[in-house]
Amino acid sequence: MSRIGKLPISIPAGVTVAQAADGVVTVKGPKGELSQKVDASIKVKIEDAQVVLEIDENSAVNDKQKQAFHGLYRSLVNNMVVGVSKGYKKTLELVGVGYRVQNTGNLIEFTLGYTHPIFIELPKEIKVETKSERNQNPIVILESCDKQLLGLVCAKIRSFRKPEPYKGKGILFQGEVIRRKSGKSASAK
Repeated sequence: MSRIGKLPISIPAGVTVAQAADGVVTVKGPKGELSQKVDASIKVKIEDAQVVLEIDENSAVNDKQKQAFHGLYRSLVNNMVVGVSKGYKKTLELVGVGYRVQNTGNLIEFTLGYTHPIFIELPKEIKVETKSERNQNPIVILESCDKQLLGLVCAKIRSFRKPEPYKGKGILFQGEVIRRKSGKSASAK
């Protein structure tokens, strides 16, 4: 049995969880609405302010796959419940001389040392805020109720200028520590 899959998910006040006949679980809350299709080998029970996921023993899927699905879908449903009630927030920091960022609605413009600016249009589910203060690194703050979508967008933005270990430049998550390397001159002694 999956240890994570066994744990019940408590439903906070203001959040509703519903399951359709085709196995789609829908979660509605103050921050938005999310839905996820759950495999037929997992049964979802919604009872007295809790969601419990159980393995369907009559399913044709092998036991190892059922256990993997059990933990996976429990985590996905839990992430949806937390997302629509509290939301998720990621902060990216641009470290480098001349790196700038600005946004107009959900369109972000990055200046990252290339010959051209980079534009990215964010999905409407994500709220963006940029901060550029004097003598501080520019910051991009992304908020959403969908943890998967937020992670994908952060990975895409980070891919524009990955952090490098020699000078420590690039797009980093705030608070992230880059393991630094010494260059050629340090090893040539």
